[in-house]
Amino acid sequence: NDKRCNFSCPNSFTSPETRSNQPDEDTCVETVLVSKSLCFLCAAGQLVFEDFLRTEYSEENLLFWLACENYKQITREKEMTAAAKKIYAEFVQVDAPRQINIDYVTREEIREHLSQPEPNCLDRAQGLIYGLMVNDCYPRFLKSEMYQVLLEQAEQQ
Repeated sequence: NDKRCNFSCPNSFTSPETRSNQPDEDTCVETVLVSKSLCFLCAAGQLVFEDFLRTEYSEENLLFWLACENYKQITREKEMTAAAKKIYAEFVQVDAPRQINIDYVTREEIREHLSQPEPNCLDRAQGLIYGLMVNDCYPRFLKSEMYQVLLEQAEQQ
């Protein structure tokens, strides 16, 4: 019973105009392989990664990414609008309680779509945050003692 999940390349979260800044195909394959070693959607791994991010004062990245994944599952327009506004207030707006590190243009793009959000209105920001996690936090996590303990526990099961 494999408790690991597949994870897609960061390119899947970005708009065409930002893809030129994305890693090349070899890096993307490496990213997918690294990502397979811990699935964000598996409860134990997600919690340990969140704990690790908390020690680095950057848990908002994972929480935002997960909020975006949940947002994509919403099909009703009213619910989508409410969820988009909640995500914006919690993560995107300047001085949000869990403000993520994204550029002004991306932040404004999201703000402009709040009145009539679409399923993909957070994709660009989600892609940027995913890139930050994969290229910065996640490699450090893989070297951390927290991750080593998680691996040992998984091997014992």
